[in-house]
Amino acid sequence: MNKKLTKDELDLIRQMNEDSAKYKMALGELEIQKAAILKEVDAITKIFTDTQKKLAEKYGADSVINVKTGEVTKQEKDNGNS
Repeated sequence: MNKKLTKDELDLIRQMNEDSAKYKMALGELEIQKAAILKEVDAITKIFTDTQKKLAEKYGADSVINVKTGEVTKQEKDNGNS
């Protein structure tokens, strides 16, 4: 003799299955967004590094740039007098 779920039990199982699939899909979409953001961060990091090299060539490797004012100063050397 076969047993059968009640309508409420079957509805509950179906809803949980649907919810599970929906959340798994959402996680997949988030992973795709994460990958795209990481790619953008890598691109920005490369541009930043290239720009730092160009500015170091132009103003000197010991230059310090104030990002608020744009002022370029030389890094103070440590004389060992601490």
